[in-house]
Amino acid sequence: MEIKKNPNANLENHTRLFWQLGLVLTLLTVYLGIEHKTFDKDINGLAVVTSDHEQEEETIEIVMEQIKVPPPPPAAPEVIEIVEDEEEVEETIIESTETDEKEKIVVKEIVEVEEEEVFAEDVAFAVIEDVPVYPGCTGTKQQKKDCLNKKMQKHVQRKFNAELAGDLGLSGKQKIYVQFKITKTGGIQIMGARAPHKKLEKEAKRVVNLLPQMEPGKQRGRPVNVTYMLPISFNVE
Repeated sequence: MEIKKNPNANLENHTRLFWQLGLVLTLLTVYLGIEHKTFDKDINGLAVVTSDHEQEEETIEIVMEQIKVPPPPPAAPEVIEIVEDEEEVEETIIESTETDEKEKIVVKEIVEVEEEEVFAEDVAFAVIEDVPVYPGCTGTKQQKKDCLNKKMQKHVQRKFNAELAGDLGLSGKQKIYVQFKITKTGGIQIMGARAPHKKLEKEAKRVVNLLPQMEPGKQRGRPVNVTYMLPISFNVE
C-alpha cells in the first residue's frame, strides 16, 4: 500500500520563509547585544548609565604660568631751558579796511571791449561763402562760380599766345598752372606760375594780369582775398 504525501505538509516549500525568519532573529540578537546597557554606581551611590561602546574621554589639564612684567623705567625729568629774549620782533600792523562815512568811494567803470572776429586772410575759391563776381555774371552762388570759370577760359583763349611754345621748340600737349588772388578790393595778385619754359610762365602771368576788375568774394559778409588756381593747356603741332 503506497503512502500518499500531503503537499501542504512538505516543508521544502517553506525553505525561503524559514531562512528569512532566521536572518531577522540573528540581526535582532546582534542589535540587542550592541545596545545592552550596564549600570555603574558612583561615589554617592547613584546609578550611572553607561554604554558598552562608550569611550573614556581624556582630560587635558592646562597649566598657566603667571609672567611678571617688570615696571617701566622712571621717566627722566624734563629740563626747561630759559633763554633770554634779546632779539627785537617787529610788530605787523594790520590796516583797517573800514571806510569813513566822509570818505568818497571811487568806482571805476569797467568797459567791455568786444573783440573783432578774426578772419582768415586768404580763403580758397572752393570753400568761399560768396564767390567773386566776374563782370556780367549773375544768378545763384553756383551759377556765378560756373560763369567765372567760363569767362576766364574765354579770356585765356583770346589773350594767350599759343604760338610761343612752337617758337621755343616745344611740341605736344603743354600744361601751365597759374596761382593768383582775387583780392578783397577785386584786383589781381599773382602768387606763382609753373610751365615747361620760363617764357610760357611769363606769358601766363601777363594774361592773368589782364583780367578785369571783379566784385570781391565775401566770408561772413566781409570782403576777403580768394585764392584761385588757373590751369592752361594747349597742343603744339
